[in-house]
Formats: sequence, C-alpha cells, structure tokens
Amino acid sequence: MSHRIARSCVSTLMLSLGVASFVSAADSDIPRRPDGRPDLSGNYDTATLTPIQRRPEVGGRRAYTVAEAEQMERAIAAWAAADAKPGDPDRKAPSAGGSVGGYNAIYFDRGTTPTRVNGELRTSIVVDPADGRFPPLTERGRQRRAKLFPFEKENTGSAWWLDQEVGPYDNPESLSIADRCIFSLEATIPVLPKFYNNVKTLVQTDDYLAILVEWMHYTRIIRLVPAPGSDGVRAQHAPPELRSRAGDSIGWWEGDTLVVDTTNFLEEDWQAATLYGEPSPPADQHVVERFTRVDRDQLLYQFTVTNGDYVSPYSGEFTWPTTAGKLYEYACHEGNYSMGNTLRGARFLEREAAGAATADR
Repeated sequence: MSHRIARSCVSTLMLSLGVASFVSAADSDIPRRPDGRPDLSGNYDTATLTPIQRRPEVGGRRAYTVAEAEQMERAIAAWAAADAKPGDPDRKAPSAGGSVGGYNAIYFDRGTTPTRVNGELRTSIVVDPADGRFPPLTERGRQRRAKLFPFEKENTGSAWWLDQEVGPYDNPESLSIADRCIFSLEATIPVLPKFYNNVKTLVQTDDYLAILVEWMHYTRIIRLVPAPGSDGVRAQHAPPELRSRAGDSIGWWEGDTLVVDTTNFLEEDWQAATLYGEPSPPADQHVVERFTRVDRDQLLYQFTVTNGDYVSPYSGEFTWPTTAGKLYEYACHEGNYSMGNTLRGARFLEREAAGAATADR
C-alpha cells in the first residue's frame, strides 16, 4: 500500500512548442550530466488531484482558477481526514447485494494539489482531444472491451458467471493481472497517476534510461539511440515478434527533451484486464513520450497514444515534482488474503446456486 506506509492528439509539434515555453526561463536550473545532456535521474512523485479525463461538469475549461483549486484541496483533505478515522467495529453487515467497500483513506496517496503546467492548474491530464477526454471507441475497441468480464458488475449476491465457459473466479490465474499484483499498465506506459504508490525512480546513463515504477515494482528499460535518420524509427526497434506488456522502448534527444518511442506491445486476452477495466494494449499500439527536465525540482511528462481501439490518437501532459520520498517494494501479493477470500466467496455462491437448483427439481 501507500501513504508511505508500506513503501507515489496534441501533436508532437504542439507538445514541443509547449516544452519550449515552459523551460526557457529556468534553463540555468536544469541539472546536467558531464556530456551536457539534462540529467533526468531522481525520484519523482506523480500523484496529482488532476483527473486523467476532464470531469463533465468542468465543461471545456482547460484550467481551474486558484480559488477552485484551493476548494478542491480543502475538500480532499477533509474527506481524507474523516475517512482515515477508525471504523465502527460494531457496524452492521451491508445489505444483500450492497458494497462491502474498500480500505479507508489512510491507504490512499492521491496527491494534494492539481498539476500545474505552463502556470495553469489543469482540469485534466488529457489535453487532446480538446474536451480533455479519450476519443470515442472504434467498433474494434468496443468488441475488445465486450470480451472482458464486467469490471464494475453490480453485486447481486449470486453466482452470475455460471453460464460462462471460463469464469472470472475459477482459480487464481483466471483473475486479472491487476488482481494478481503482476503488472499495472496505467502506471507504466503511458505513465498515469494512481490511488497510491506513485513514486518513480529514473536512472540515466549514456546508453539507457531506467524507470522503476513503484506500482507494481516494474522496471522499464529504454535504450538510447541516435536521432532517427533515413531508416526511420522502426528499424531501431526490436523485431515485431519480440513483444512484452510494456512494449519495446527506444529514446533519443531532441535538444533538451528525451523522446521515447514504444511499440511491440503484447496483446493478451481478458485475463490481462487492467485495474480500470481496460483490456491489454492492442498489438498496434504506439506510444510517444517526451521527458523534459524543467528545473531542479520538476519534470514535464507528455505522451501521445495511437491505436485502433480509438477513432483518433489522444495526448496528455502533467508535471512530475521531485520528491525526497523513497520508492518502496510493491509486495501486495505477500499475504494476499483478498485472493483467497475472493475464491472462497465464489465457491460459496456456487454451492448456494447448486443447492437452489436441487431444491427446484
């Protein structure tokens, strides 16, 4: 968990112009390596109150006012303080079919303020499309998601999966890789803020950039190559048959910005569903990221995602502040009582359904 307890398409051209205006005033504060390149190494906390997609009630506004941001910060702080109090040990069980809830706010680490980019307190991380939301799904995208077991299926208190050839609770391996604490795509590429464990450790050498992702303790290795020439980017990637969940990443410098190009994603079946109920990335996914050290205390992170699940690419950006906090091992599967309890609960409901069927005969 977190709270540091068990330990944190805008086109490429438009993003580049945004970087230029962002960093010019603070160029002298950028830490540099002996070769003169910006030094991206360090610990960063990517937690932010800015949502990934803009909330509909915000409308088309790209930024909060200072007063709105302060009101949000106070509201979140008050909720966290109230929800972190010990629960009532004598409370009643939830009603049949009701939510059993999750752990309380003491375990969350969502940040304390919206992200600030170019002086704006952003209302969403997604900046293209202009409404701050993901583009519509294509027919393929809808079909891929239809294959997933419902992520937020209503709790009816019954074994609703009995007509499925392979059920979501048949055994530990039938649960998603997020449930099994194996991999979190959203924390890895493109990097998006999570409920907790948002710290990233970047280690830069002449030939590689390593990104250690706290959730779920995964390390991305990015090979640094010369800027693509006439042979293009594809020629410098691994062969298409070599694939992984985080893809194959190569990076090169464009001025003081490290551009990272990632392809070769591994497309898997419904068992790879991510925490937000999305399927694994499709094989044709292409992600371009831009890492720009703004000054000694922050890094600007920008990304563009292209794949055939959406009618158009989408882009986003947010600031990563440096942190004195440490990155902790994410060992959520050690003593993972929820896994055993989930499977025991499923067996109970199946026995209950079998008993009811027998009684009806």
